[in-house]
Amino acid sequence: MSDWDSAPTVLRKKAPKSNLKTESAVNNARRQGVAVDTQQKYGAGTNKQHVTTKNTAKLDRETEELRHDKIPLDVGKLIQQGRQGKGLSQKDLATKICEKQQVVTDYEAGRGIPNNLILGKMERVLGMKLRGKERGQPIAPPGKK
Repeated sequence: MSDWDSAPTVLRKKAPKSNLKTESAVNNARRQGVAVDTQQKYGAGTNKQHVTTKNTAKLDRETEELRHDKIPLDVGKLIQQGRQGKGLSQKDLATKICEKQQVVTDYEAGRGIPNNLILGKMERVLGMKLRGKERGQPIAPPGKK
């Protein structure tokens, strides 16, 4: 008989962890007088890529003084003319700027909320300025100004 055969067998459960995840466990701990620190993390459990600001709810109410800016209709027309001049559909333009087709549709219709990143991408693809005083002017190639 070897040492392993003669050794007593002892099976133990792991000690329970003190992670209080359920509401009833937190309430029981409070009743027992244990210090309980509960906090909810901002954006916990979500897969959000775009961070929203706290003023978004106020702006969404769209009162007279708080309203989202919209793309001017003349910029929408410029986007449409530039896109058609290059022979691109809305879907093609959206693919080139890595956005959804609905974004291009909203910008052309004047419903989109202006985003300088998206406008910059559109300017590069279309080869014309969409912002500032020189709207509709062709963009000079890099190095020539």
